[in-house]
Amino acid sequence: MAGIWTLIAAAASFLISGVMGLWLVPFLRKLHFGQTILEDGPKWHKGKQGTPTMGGFMFIAASIITTVVCVILYNMTGTKNGILPETTLQNAKVYGGLFMAAAFGAIGFLDDYVKVAKKRNLGLTPKQKLALQFFVAIAYLATMYLFGEDTKTYIPFAGMVDIGILYYPIASIFIVGIVNAVNLTDGIDGLDGSITFFAGIFLLLISGYTARIGLSVMSAAIAGGCLGFLLWNFNPAKTFMGDTGSLYLGGYLCAIMFGLDKEILLILVGLVYIAEMFSVILQVTYFKLTHGKRLFKMSPIHHHFEMCGWSEVKIVVVFSIIEAVCSAGAFALVIFGS
Repeated sequence: MAGIWTLIAAAASFLISGVMGLWLVPFLRKLHFGQTILEDGPKWHKGKQGTPTMGGFMFIAASIITTVVCVILYNMTGTKNGILPETTLQNAKVYGGLFMAAAFGAIGFLDDYVKVAKKRNLGLTPKQKLALQFFVAIAYLATMYLFGEDTKTYIPFAGMVDIGILYYPIASIFIVGIVNAVNLTDGIDGLDGSITFFAGIFLLLISGYTARIGLSVMSAAIAGGCLGFLLWNFNPAKTFMGDTGSLYLGGYLCAIMFGLDKEILLILVGLVYIAEMFSVILQVTYFKLTHGKRLFKMSPIHHHFEMCGWSEVKIVVVFSIIEAVCSAGAFALVIFGS
């Protein structure tokens, strides 16, 4: 029964996302919502100037619609057929998680809109973005607390460990960090969508193994939505997801892993994103300490490989394989580390 709804969610999300591009891409072009390319970026990226941004609305709409509809129908049909519906807390994790992801997407939209309106690559200031992001993360954690969520988290080979009040500041920083890491990964055609597709597949396996139906549906929906988006975003991209899409994806992944109480596994599932983020931190730190020297040819690290001569498609394939291996490792920890 549950498996049917995850399949429906994946298929429906793929169709909605892919078909939506037929309308959204021309609409964004008509509004002149084109991407402004950084001056200090790879020179060959200048050809992408003006490519419609905010295409992330494809998988945002697809994942929200399919998740809500499929979870509601599962709970309704399950009750009629003698299957226990999701608990109030589990439903809160799904809907609260969707709201958190959508709120991060709204921050991204504000950032994208400022870029488009002012025809520059810089949108909201870092302080503005961080303040809004922490507000969303704290609001999500507070909501989960009100619905009865505790401060326990899964530690491989140790089981569920209660870390007490420290859970909240650590969780807030963790959420904001992952969200920004996913955002930094969006730099070449198809990269963020491909990596998140594979992350979604393994999150589906983890949530299915732990019998979290709503979170299984969420995972299937984002995997399908990203695949539909890739029809329009794979090299050469006809649209970019923008911060609207990448911040939404970061919030969505956090919602699933926090809903599963397996937050720490985001380190493995999100290792590619985290590597992208730390490549920027290391680059900036090294640049300041050495008064102008660079650790990488360019950061985030996908640009370093571009500067080394890798094609965008090769980077997407290699990074996706790494993501699949890391996510498989996370799934193995769920099975054997409990």
